[in-house]
Amino acid sequence: MFEIIAQVEDPSMARVLITALRAHGFHPLESGDGGLPGVGAVFGKGGVPIQVPEEEVRDARMLADDLLREMLG
Repeated sequence: MFEIIAQVEDPSMARVLITALRAHGFHPLESGDGGLPGVGAVFGKGGVPIQVPEEEVRDARMLADDLLREMLG
């Protein structure tokens, strides 16, 4: 099972965060595109959900929070 550790409004920032999590050994779920050529994925008000396996949640959330704070700061 996967759990959401962050919601990121900017899809580009979400891709960077997913890449950074992977680089640190985590296994975030790829949100991908909308499934149709040229159509991006549709996300709700909270933005792009960043999800990791439940056994990685605690450590991945700490890293994601730090990375997001640095990217937004």
